[in-house]
Amino acid sequence: MADIFREIDEEVRRDKAAELWKKYGWLITGLAVLAVAAVAGWQFWLYREQQASQVVGARLEAALKASRDGNGSEAETILGELAASAPAGYRQIARFRLAAETAKRDAAAGAAAFDQIAADGSLGQLYRDLARLRAGMLRVDLVPYPELRTALEPLATAQGAWRHSAREFLGIAALKANLFDDAGRWFDAIVTDPQSPAVLRQRTELYLALVRGGPVETKN
Repeated sequence: MADIFREIDEEVRRDKAAELWKKYGWLITGLAVLAVAAVAGWQFWLYREQQASQVVGARLEAALKASRDGNGSEAETILGELAASAPAGYRQIARFRLAAETAKRDAAAGAAAFDQIAADGSLGQLYRDLARLRAGMLRVDLVPYPELRTALEPLATAQGAWRHSAREFLGIAALKANLFDDAGRWFDAIVTDPQSPAVLRQRTELYLALVRGGPVETKN
């Protein structure tokens, strides 16, 4: 008796499945086709993105090679094109490299280019601060110490990601201005920071030797 009821139940299920397929089979088939098409489209998009990335990467490498070979004009041309039209990641790399390349022939113009990057609100704060640091480093020999201090001191805080370099260049700028107390303060901040890189600590010891020596007096 149980076998009979089971056969009847299975027959009912088959009839319902056939009825559902007859009613909704076109929809199921359509969804399956759409799923296959979506996967194929996604794979094609990934392939095109990879191809485009390889082209942009080759152009960036060409710019870097031109820079290494001393052909700054060609490097700037390529980097300018990439900064204007490359995908976001490559575009930001190109902007930083273009500013650095510009600075090789004109430090003030290079600093101004880094200022533009620092002012770009679409960038993360870490990269904007890096651009501020690079601009300040270029201005060590261009502007008075107070102006440089205004620009770099916010980066030299205890938690600043770029504090080590900011402190070093603030110390150098103060030293150049014969402001030995300020120079000593910045260099001491490097030495007392347990996270300061070892190489920077070694350089700082040399700076501190100059600070301890004080101004060089010349006789007429």
